[in-house]
Amino acid sequence: MILIADSGSTKTDWCLSDKGKTICNVQTGGINPFFQTEDEIRKEIETSLAPKMQPYKIESIHFYGAGCAFPEKNIIVENAIRNSLQTDCPIEINSDMLGAARALCGHRPGIACIIGTGSNSCFYNGKTIEKNVSPLGFIIGDEGSGAWLGKILTGDILKNQTSAKLKESFLAFTGMTTGDIIDRIYRKPFPNRFLASLSPFILSNIEEPYIRNLVYSGFESFIKRNVMQYDYMNYKVNFTGSVAYHYKEILEEACRNLGIIAGKIDKNPIKGLTEYHSV
Repeated sequence: MILIADSGSTKTDWCLSDKGKTICNVQTGGINPFFQTEDEIRKEIETSLAPKMQPYKIESIHFYGAGCAFPEKNIIVENAIRNSLQTDCPIEINSDMLGAARALCGHRPGIACIIGTGSNSCFYNGKTIEKNVSPLGFIIGDEGSGAWLGKILTGDILKNQTSAKLKESFLAFTGMTTGDIIDRIYRKPFPNRFLASLSPFILSNIEEPYIRNLVYSGFESFIKRNVMQYDYMNYKVNFTGSVAYHYKEILEEACRNLGIIAGKIDKNPIKGLTEYHSV
């Protein structure tokens, strides 16, 4: 049996698979070694995953995660997994970008993109990531992502750049005052998660012209600043992530208007990764 994980900053999807057949699926909190210590990651796995894995003998683990593109960070995740699951099986740690590319493209070359809490992209040659435009994080990058959309929306709302009605609805949705929101973003952990958690508000108000334009401009910016640095004329552009999936029609419109041929648009990579590792 193999255990496969796809982890972003908000959540981690785990799939235990036996020769391509799914034995069980588990969802835990997000794991990112840039923002969490080894002890914090270990506690998350011990609490949310380990009890459900006890009946099974895991032969190998393939973990794909945000922040897992550097050896010094990967060892933090590997140690946390090994200690929390008390296993000596082989553990492979790779970036969430490679996971997305393998899930979307399999063993064929193509352009793979993630648009979820954060955003990222790459050209994948069928084996490895050949080119990657740095996502830069939600403060100066991550265009089109949940955190980016939440950041722009919150700023516009609090600076009275939207209708009074939309502002009233937004504050009711959050249940927070302006001061609370500023405190949550600047003084509390994981501001990107908080900003991305505003996506349901965006989705429920997608018919509002301001909201629809916000989402469209985010996708347009993502394509122009990232995708267009790859050979998009000769390869389809594939997407995974909750934001790409829930705003699929707007994403496809942005692609058409910019001459991009959109391929797969999947909610998450876990199914594709299970198929990839079953071959």
